[in-house]
Amino acid sequence: MNGTRIAAVGHYQPAKVLTNEDLAGLVDTSDEWITSRVGIRTRRIAGPDEPVDELAGHAAAKALAAAGLTPADIDLVLVATSTAVDRSPNMAARVAARLGIPSPAAMDVNVVCAGFTHALATADHTVRAGAATRALVIGADKMSDVTDWTDRTTCVLVGDGAGAAVVEGVAAGETPGIGPVLWGSVPEMGNAVRIEGQPARFAQEGQSVYRWATTQLPPIARRACERAGLEPADLAAVVLHQANLRIIEPLAMKIGAVNAVVARDVIESGNTSAASIPLAFSKLVEQGAIAKGDPVLLFGFGGNLSYAGQVVRCP
Repeated sequence: MNGTRIAAVGHYQPAKVLTNEDLAGLVDTSDEWITSRVGIRTRRIAGPDEPVDELAGHAAAKALAAAGLTPADIDLVLVATSTAVDRSPNMAARVAARLGIPSPAAMDVNVVCAGFTHALATADHTVRAGAATRALVIGADKMSDVTDWTDRTTCVLVGDGAGAAVVEGVAAGETPGIGPVLWGSVPEMGNAVRIEGQPARFAQEGQSVYRWATTQLPPIARRACERAGLEPADLAAVVLHQANLRIIEPLAMKIGAVNAVVARDVIESGNTSAASIPLAFSKLVEQGAIAKGDPVLLFGFGGNLSYAGQVVRCP
């Protein structure tokens, strides 16, 4: 294959809404404290009977339906997640079983908040190499499972959800819809964002992450645009990892995407880790905020202090 494209996207969130006022009843916080520091007003929380693969399966089914495909059309399933409880079967195999995909390659990708853009690049490379025909790429996390609900510095941030994309090859002579990835990490700062321990709990060094994201990432994101042959001003939308509104807004400005719609789904969804980019992207598509063929920068960053970004064309 000369290239690939995103054929369709889909997303899913649990029904339960947790507001800042609700959190004020659990820990010493307030709506003003939360919104002024991270910009979040609400988030969705999955119940004990809603595992990660169920969230992922709903999002993937919507993406398949939007693409006009059946489960039998998929031969690769990639799930980006860092909140899988079990080691085996992996999340991708469980999603494939839920959807009835007959015999796919099924792999999980754990790059935390940058997981979806890593998985999308992997699907692009795999289809272009001829090792798969069509891929389901899913970002899904149940952050509520790894949250200390007595810690006001972290419990105000998180939400649960999933987003998915169908990736397929483009026809001969057609312009690719997924640009080259730019990815990397800062391993020596990997402990700045953690999900570790028994039981596993989410923790981070917020100020370190903020400084790194707002100072080190803008030139990296601009290089992702360069690899796609575009200037940041050419972008129709920017979908950054939805970590914190105080990171998203300055980062988008420093990238130079002056004409772009900037995804701000963090306000209503919180930080959903690997789900945040496909969730926010799918919502922009559903709302008609971007048109088919529009160039969109997807840029994930965070856990492991990893990053990955690419310019894609809106399905």
